[in-house]
Amino acid sequence: MKASCRDLGCMDYKTCWDLQQELFDARVARKRAGGAGSSLVPDTENAPGDNAGTILLVEHPPVYTLGKSGHAENLLIARETLEGMGAQFFHIDRGGDITFHGPGQLVCYPILDLEQLGIGLREYIEALEEAVIRTVAEYGIAAGRIAGASGVWIDPGKARPRKICAIGVRSSRYVTMHGFALNVTTDLRWFSRINPCGFTDRGVTSIAAETGREIGMSEVKSQVVQFLSEILNVKIYK
Repeated sequence: MKASCRDLGCMDYKTCWDLQQELFDARVARKRAGGAGSSLVPDTENAPGDNAGTILLVEHPPVYTLGKSGHAENLLIARETLEGMGAQFFHIDRGGDITFHGPGQLVCYPILDLEQLGIGLREYIEALEEAVIRTVAEYGIAAGRIAGASGVWIDPGKARPRKICAIGVRSSRYVTMHGFALNVTTDLRWFSRINPCGFTDRGVTSIAAETGREIGMSEVKSQVVQFLSEILNVKIYK
């Protein structure tokens, strides 16, 4: 099984969301049609056979996103104030509450057919978490999970754990979109304007904050892709 990977560099949130939706809709439409017919996206990424989909890697300009089951009160300042700071806000169709995306954060959006991969949604989310856990371990960071709280955490068993990676996905007919956001060198002050993921008693961190080093984004992207490939048993190509 294989999947393609696109490194989009820095792209505004809405443009990337539209691209995700286009790829997602094409996958779902093909499944509804039983795999027959031409793709809505005219490229080989959506060709039938052993191609499970596309993985998008991107950094966004500052933006806050609120999941479909999120609570608006977890945005702690007025949207007009955010816009004055140069940030955008979107209410979107993934799971989870409010989070921030911005420079220095690796956002990964896999648009994958889980039936082709032979896994369910819970196993898929655990695979995303595991890829991040293994990635940050390369930098000497011990991370883990918290029951009932998606994402990847530092000191998960202590009084005030710190989230290094947020996860929120959507699926239809076992096709996924949205994904995870790993803080690499992110300016963590952006998170002070929200209750990240709806929590008031937990912190947020980054690879740079934990290690005291500036880590190259391209290096982290390579690690993430390598571990996703191993865990999902998929050959990922550019």
